[in-house]
Amino acid sequence: MAEKDTELIHGALITKDPAKLRLKPNLQGYDNLRKTFKWSDADKMVEWFPGGKINAAHNVIDRHAKGKNANKVALIYDDGEGNAQKVTFKQLYEQTNKFANVMKKLGIKRQDRVFFFLQRSPELYVGFLGAIKCGAIASPMFPAFGPDAIRDRLLDSSAVCLVTDSDLKKRFYEVKAQLPELKHTIIVGKDVAPDELSWEKEMAAASDKFETVPMDPEEFMYLLYTSGSTGKPKGVVHAHKGIVEAHLTANWVLDVHDEDVYWCGADLGWVTGVVYGVLGPWSNGVTQVGLAGRFDPDRWYQTIQNYKVSIWYTAPTAVRMLMAKGDDIPKKYNLSSLRALYCVGEPLNPEGVRWAMEVFDNKPFHDTWWQTETGSILITNFPEMPIKPGSMGKPLPGIEAAIVDETGKVLGQGEEGSLALKPGWPSMMRQIWKNPAKYNEYFRNGWYYTGDTAQIDKDGYFWYVGRADDVIKTSGERVGPFEVESALIEHEAVAEAGVIGKPDQLRGNIIKAFIVLTPGFTESDALKADIQKHVKSKLAGHAYPREIEVVKTLPKTRSGKIMRRLLRARELGLPIGDISTLED
Repeated sequence: MAEKDTELIHGALITKDPAKLRLKPNLQGYDNLRKTFKWSDADKMVEWFPGGKINAAHNVIDRHAKGKNANKVALIYDDGEGNAQKVTFKQLYEQTNKFANVMKKLGIKRQDRVFFFLQRSPELYVGFLGAIKCGAIASPMFPAFGPDAIRDRLLDSSAVCLVTDSDLKKRFYEVKAQLPELKHTIIVGKDVAPDELSWEKEMAAASDKFETVPMDPEEFMYLLYTSGSTGKPKGVVHAHKGIVEAHLTANWVLDVHDEDVYWCGADLGWVTGVVYGVLGPWSNGVTQVGLAGRFDPDRWYQTIQNYKVSIWYTAPTAVRMLMAKGDDIPKKYNLSSLRALYCVGEPLNPEGVRWAMEVFDNKPFHDTWWQTETGSILITNFPEMPIKPGSMGKPLPGIEAAIVDETGKVLGQGEEGSLALKPGWPSMMRQIWKNPAKYNEYFRNGWYYTGDTAQIDKDGYFWYVGRADDVIKTSGERVGPFEVESALIEHEAVAEAGVIGKPDQLRGNIIKAFIVLTPGFTESDALKADIQKHVKSKLAGHAYPREIEVVKTLPKTRSGKIMRRLLRARELGLPIGDISTLED
């Protein structure tokens, strides 16, 4: 199959003038590093205990609290109403020690599962890291989860402790009777029942002295449940060794420097919130912003302005929502502190990269590719490298990525196939909780199969096509939903788009698009025809949506992924499967 001319579809290369970059990127000489880098080099970037032991929380908090960063602000927490609280590394150290002592007092043993069902708050950061300090396995849950999603996770993991608050606990109590192994419920806030423990009282009584437990690098650190298209959510388990790659990628990819103020918008219920909202940035000793509350463009821009955010990591959905609100809102704010912008969750459409260049003074979004299962960024657009809008970028040094077929044969440039990786990087998942068969499904022919289809261009950049089960075969041609969605979004009337294949007797499948209109546009046949014409001119005669349905919203996970399987299920009347990570 001939290489698609991705440059034609996605527009010009974005080059960077090193002289204009505010700080010199931490990663220099990518091509040479690809040849020379070994994972043992990255091991030297973190601190180890004697005998080859490690604890991620020691790297994230303790080593800074005991060094020059003791009084540096680790967290600027904004409650969403503009009330800010600043917490230093030393204060975080003392608070996490206290929580580790609370765990010890309750008899929480090494590798016991401790869950957190909290809004983003200082208590969530403290609890999560305090649990890891004492050797427990920590697991944050989205605060929007309903009773069934809570029960599924606590039951499957045999959790022994839950930390929640007086408001969220109501949902937990609907299923508490079905959780015989859960021994302790800790409540943040006022409304504490006699058989519950008060966070405030327990923390006030606990000592702030604690010796962080040295762990085997392969012992488990955290557990996150991710939705499958069928069946119950699966528990993805990560080990303490993962801190090596969380540290390295925050340094090389997100390019955090000592003077940066870094803001990751992800909730801790999503892997990005754990790895790049806690572990990686703090392991590098950077000041982070934590913002509570829901999406609000004004508040987001205000956050960047008020706290002088220099590095911003967000999701394509958020970028598209900001784009839909127009270019006038950002003009009201001073956003000059921004130095680098990054994106994750699903591929960022080229239009989002170009929009950022216009709105944020020539600063493009760098798209990053990874998964809950991979534990950190593996393919990305690096700070020192030109960006091809719409591309996933290039693999991290130390990562061997390829496009392969079902037999494991490596395919050539421009050929479409499965995106696969050679196993063995430090942050890779260690198991699917209590489900070895599911874990083994990921590995075939010496490769880790990601479930994504992609291709590589002549310059070694990777291009996402779609999830393997999302790719549409129409009139004998394979069409990736992402390229159609990207073309749709370039039309001024389209704010968001989701694309599926719909069975058709003549063509096998036709392409059907579900679109959210940009404010100010009204649905009409003429508008739909104009959108179809626009996509045809961008892509190809066969790659346009023959059906367009205007919807108010698209079904998305809380990390911002469009759930195309739900669009397909609704359209075709199929079972919808697990939707526990769907946005409320």
